[in-house]
Amino acid sequence: MNRKIAAVAAVATVLVASACSSSSSSGGDSKQPTLSKDGKGKTVTVWLMDDAQKGWPTVVDAAKKQFEEETGATLKIEWQTWTNYTTKLDTALLSGNAPDALEVGNTQAAKYIDAGSFVDLTSVKGQFDNSDKWLDSVAASGQSGDGTKTYAVPYYAGARVLIYRKDLFAAAGVTNPPTTLPELKDALAKVKAANAAKEGFSALYLPGQNWYTAASFGAGTFGVKNIVASKSGDKWTGTLSDPKFVEGIKTWNDLQKEFSVGGTTVDEATQDALMAKGNIAAIVGAGWELGSVIDPKAGDPTLADKLATIALPGAAAGKPTPAFLGGSDLAVPAKSANPGLGATFLQIYTNTKQQTELAKFAIPNNKTLVAAYKAAKPENKAAGDAAEGETWFIPNSPMWSGADETALKTAFGAIAAGGDPATELKKVETTIVKDLNG
Repeated sequence: MNRKIAAVAAVATVLVASACSSSSSSGGDSKQPTLSKDGKGKTVTVWLMDDAQKGWPTVVDAAKKQFEEETGATLKIEWQTWTNYTTKLDTALLSGNAPDALEVGNTQAAKYIDAGSFVDLTSVKGQFDNSDKWLDSVAASGQSGDGTKTYAVPYYAGARVLIYRKDLFAAAGVTNPPTTLPELKDALAKVKAANAAKEGFSALYLPGQNWYTAASFGAGTFGVKNIVASKSGDKWTGTLSDPKFVEGIKTWNDLQKEFSVGGTTVDEATQDALMAKGNIAAIVGAGWELGSVIDPKAGDPTLADKLATIALPGAAAGKPTPAFLGGSDLAVPAKSANPGLGATFLQIYTNTKQQTELAKFAIPNNKTLVAAYKAAKPENKAAGDAAEGETWFIPNSPMWSGADETALKTAFGAIAAGGDPATELKKVETTIVKDLNG
């Protein structure tokens, strides 16, 4: 059996004993709940990542209080970590011990949706605040493959930005942030020249296997829809070898060749620590990575006043290079003991009040409140601008896996090391399309 089909089949057994409501989805046996407030004497269990416990506990506390007051139920939050989370979730779903609501990474959602592991929320979606303005890429990750049904609610998002040393840019004569790719290239050339005497200096560190950044450049010329692959009916076809996508990858490759030193065989995992050492003027990373660069233990806190962020410039001013929009979704397991109450918690936890408070700490789930996120702190503007611009997402398929990401890392690393972009992209496209089609 295909390795991915086997994995999906295992998750699918979750629904074997599921009772269905009179309205079931075409994609499986997922129950469709009403939003219930009949919780007297009941305990509702929710799994949330400890990012919230550390980052925005006031949001969780406020939602918990409102939920308990309105339903009469007791809410039990069980804090999780991303390490081995999918294994724990798979086990809970298969054993029938799933919580009443849970958080899942938006790149993980598709396999559970396809397997029917989540309750179909389509009928109640309109009762969620701002559901007509959810961020496109995060909303898409919680939908069926054809986009007609909703099984997971967007929670929050993160976008990659350009994190740069404004002191090094200023010393090279660059006093205004670049607003276009030509301006960025000109600025980097000046920074490179001003630091020519520094061995191993990178004006812009672009590790070859950071495929998310590379693909963003491809999206800048190809467009943000159907990145990596496109689906027609039941068949996937590749888009990586499309000439317009290849054109953008050549732009990325030119930048890494001209301004990045080393890193063709590694990804972005160590770039924050490397930047903290002082030999890198700019990186492309998630907005929170600025904090990692200046972390007292792993980074250099003396750089705090020397760093700035902007959305990665694109072909024209005001139109950033499209960012991959990662983040989390929230869902109700199909075998939840209290699906209606679980859905009600999600409704309360993502309402305008809670999302406005969350916007002080992370990109909220809808376009209306991104402005609040940008206004909360000056350093939020870059990620907010990126989220408001065009964004892209991986193929929304249960057949997508970490193996595909590894293949992409290898392909972009090969390009960075001197391989022909069109040739390497065609090779990895063949591999991924075969996987997606089972």
